[in-house]
Amino acid sequence: QVQLVESGGGLVQAGGSLRLSCTASGSILSINTMGWYRQAPGKERGLVARISGEGTTNYVDSVKGRFTISRDNAKNTVYLQMNSLKPEDTAVYYCNTKGTTTTMRWFDAWGRGVQVTVSS
Repeated sequence: QVQLVESGGGLVQAGGSLRLSCTASGSILSINTMGWYRQAPGKERGLVARISGEGTTNYVDSVKGRFTISRDNAKNTVYLQMNSLKPEDTAVYYCNTKGTTTTMRWFDAWGRGVQVTVSS
């Protein structure tokens, strides 16, 4: 069993910043990719950013230069620093983590999501 706990969402004015955090816990042997996805009302969930175990990052074009993903492997935690926020960034943000459990099973876990609302 792997659990993800997210924090850091909220309401912010356009141009402001927020930092999301997500910590994984449970029967974890190793973590591979950690990432953030988002889903706006009426839209499908899509990738925002992800980071590999080696630190390689990928971003959706709309957030490049504004968002930064990072991870602390010792804490099984991934962060998403969001700067220069725009109203179109408003969505529920979900943490996703992939890895291996202590029973040598692959896991693909999701958090419950945090609301990010950017006012104009």
